[in-house]
This record gives sequence, C-alpha cells and structure tokens, in this order.
Amino acid sequence: MSDPRPDSPGRGLGTSARATARGVRGAARATGRAGRYTVQQARRAASAQGAGKSGLNRLLEMHAFNTAGDAAVAISLAGTLFFQVPTGEARGQVALFLGLTMLPFAIVAPLIGPFLDRFSHGRRWAIGTTMAVRAFLCWVLAGAVATESVWLFPAALGVLVASKAYGVTRAAAVPRLLPEEFTLVKANGRVSLSGVVGTVVSAPIAGLAATVGSEWALRYAFVLFVIATIAAIRLPAQVDSSAGEEEMVFLGGASTGRKGRRKVRIPGPVAFALRANCGPRWLSGFLTMFMAFLLRENPIGGWSTEWLLALVIGAAGLGNTLGIVTASLVKKINPAVTVVVTLVAAASMALVAALFYGVLTAALLGLTAGLAQYLAKVSLDSTIQRHVHERVQTSAFARSDTLLQLAWVAGGFVGIALPLDPPRLGLGVAAAALAAWTVFVLANGPRNAARARPVASDGTAHGVAEGVR
Repeated sequence: MSDPRPDSPGRGLGTSARATARGVRGAARATGRAGRYTVQQARRAASAQGAGKSGLNRLLEMHAFNTAGDAAVAISLAGTLFFQVPTGEARGQVALFLGLTMLPFAIVAPLIGPFLDRFSHGRRWAIGTTMAVRAFLCWVLAGAVATESVWLFPAALGVLVASKAYGVTRAAAVPRLLPEEFTLVKANGRVSLSGVVGTVVSAPIAGLAATVGSEWALRYAFVLFVIATIAAIRLPAQVDSSAGEEEMVFLGGASTGRKGRRKVRIPGPVAFALRANCGPRWLSGFLTMFMAFLLRENPIGGWSTEWLLALVIGAAGLGNTLGIVTASLVKKINPAVTVVVTLVAAASMALVAALFYGVLTAALLGLTAGLAQYLAKVSLDSTIQRHVHERVQTSAFARSDTLLQLAWVAGGFVGIALPLDPPRLGLGVAAAALAAWTVFVLANGPRNAARARPVASDGTAHGVAEGVR
C-alpha cells in the first residue's frame, strides 16, 4: 500500500533534520581527523632531531599553550580594557596599575636571576607558577568583565606581569634541554616558532569566543593556562638540575657565592649585545601602550580602531615570523653587527613614522619592531653561546631576559606618559630616545669585543672572565 501522505511537511522536515545531522556529524568527524593529524604532525616536528629525547619537545608544547593563552587574553582585552572605557580614564587607570604592579616587578627584577640561581632545583615549579597565576587571574578577569568590576585593571596588569616573569623563567630552562649538537640559537628559534603556531591556531578560536562575549575568550585562556601549568610541571627533571652551574653577575669581578658556586662577570661582547637589545625591546613596550591609545583617540584615514590595531599588531607578528625565517635561512651572521643594525633600524623607522604618520608607516613600524626585536635576541643568544661557558649559560639567560623585560616596562611607561595629540610628537620622542640610546651603546661598546675569544671546552678562555671595559 502506498503512503497516503507522501508530501507531508512533517516528513520533509524530519528528512531535512536527519540530513543536517548527518552533515554536522560528518563535518565534526572531518574536523576531528584534521585536528588529530595537525597535532600529530606538530608533535612529530617538535620531537625531531633529538628534541624528543632531550625533553625540549615538552617545553615547545608548553610554550605553544602559553602563547595561545596570551593571544586569547589580548583579543579579549582589546574589546574591554581599551574600548569600553573613556580614553583619559583608561590611560589613567592603566598608568596607575602599571605603576602598582610593574614598578614592584622592576624593583625586584634584579633579584629574579639570583633567586633562580639559588633555587634552581625548583625551575619547573617557578614556570608552572607563572602559568597558574595567569589561569587564576583570567578566571577573575572573566568575572570582572561580565560585572564591570573594579578588579578589571589590576587583574589585567597582573596577567602581564606573570607573562613577563614567565619569559625569565623559561629562558633559564632552555639550556638544560638542548639535544646533542643543538645550538641555543636553534633551540630558541624552535621555541619562538612554536609560539607563532600557538598564536595562529588560538587567535581565531579566541576571536570566535569573543563574539559571544569577551569573558568567554578569557575562560578559554583559563583552560589553556591550566594545561600549560600541567605541562610545566611535567617538564623533564633535568630542568631542575644545577650540577656544575655557575652564576653570572653584571657588576663586580669573579668570586665564589653561596654553596661554593663561582660567580663570573659578564663578558664584554655579551654586555654590548645586551645593551643593544634593550632598544628594540623598549620600542616594543612603547608601541604596545602608546599605539593602543593613539589609534583609539586618533584613528587614521577613517579606519576603525579595531582594524588599525589588528594591522599594527599583525605587522609586528609578521616581523617576528620573518625574523625566525631569516635566522633559520642565514647561516652566518655577525652578531655584533646585527644588534647594531637592528637598533639603528628601529630608531630610523620610528623617525620615519613620526615624519610621515599614516597607516602604511604605522604598519611598517610594527613590522620593523617585530623583526628587529627577534633578530637582536637571536644575536644575543649567539653571543652568549660563543662567549659564555655552558656552566654559566643558564644564569646568563635568566639575567639577560630579566633586563630585557625591564626595558619593555620602561617603554610601556613612556608610552602611557606621552600626549596623544599630535601623534607625531610621541613617535618623535621615541625616535629621539632610540637615537640617543644608539649613540650610548656605540660609545660604550667594549673595545675588546672584536678580539674576545670564544670559550674553550674547559671554560677557561679569556672571553668568560672579561669584564665590560
């Protein structure tokens, strides 16, 4: 017998619903397979060339979750911290809380390196703590955004402080996880690349969550930082090993510290590279604060603030990625020359942006800042590996990254303090500050940098004990 209701609307709707359900399930299976394949390929790449045996792959995975969480926080705060509060009020609150949270960090930052030296057996927990603190603050931030609580600014700046502290603690861990015949430059390049991958994968997800509500992007960041906390604690045990390590000091001569650990003075070439690195890092902090408010107060050419910020931030990220590619393709570079070139390029581009302020120059400034910051850091890593014995490299990386974080803080303070109108004034001040710093770096460069010899296998070469002339 034939169906008496062959064209029933209910049957048509049921058929459509089943077809839709099958399509959704098929898309979910395809997405799941693609996701699993991507994760497998990423893990295979992270474990290549001995990184899996040394444990470096675990640090790479942890760092990817770290940058993914930072990206989610940045996307969420872009719609809350800077856009929902009047500019004058927002600048005042950011300046206040930057002072209340970052100034203490700046004061105790010189102690972070010695602290890691003295309690090096707890590096995994130190890294994990920076992740756990950010997870907690992201959860607090989510509630503050939803309820417009007064804890919005303190929690936001607290996340920033913990992020900077993570950079210092991670830098101290990398030398302990080097595979055989792996250079520090190559290892740090792998770490940076994993960060780029984490950001690229996480940003669209965070953006999608932010369309529902900024607090959901923060809850997504909370999950990422919880995973990163677990990954930090699961780092290999040799991260905590301090056998045979020595401490590096910026001032004073070689001596013996607590527990009989020898203190070694920073070599002249490393001090020179570190000073030069402070310029691009200062510019990064300056642009983060200054451009965030400038582009909101004075949009360029009718562009929306959101698009302008995305353009400048995207250009900076592209510059960082170009730096990674350049460093991997160029086999031989002169680190002493590269750090000077990046410093001069940062100052020159800031001047060009001040003289010809516009969308193109703002994007080029972000691109130059990202490229200069990465290439300068690669050159510093290379200089440390060449002139600092491996016994001292862990301490050297912790101390140098601490100083670079302070340079970022100083740039952020200047970026908040400068007036936004006219825009060329603030950029001109930045160009003048970088030009003055370039002159200082060149005038106080070590006369013996060109003659400094790399360390020998026993660590007794003159390059280790040379001081800043």
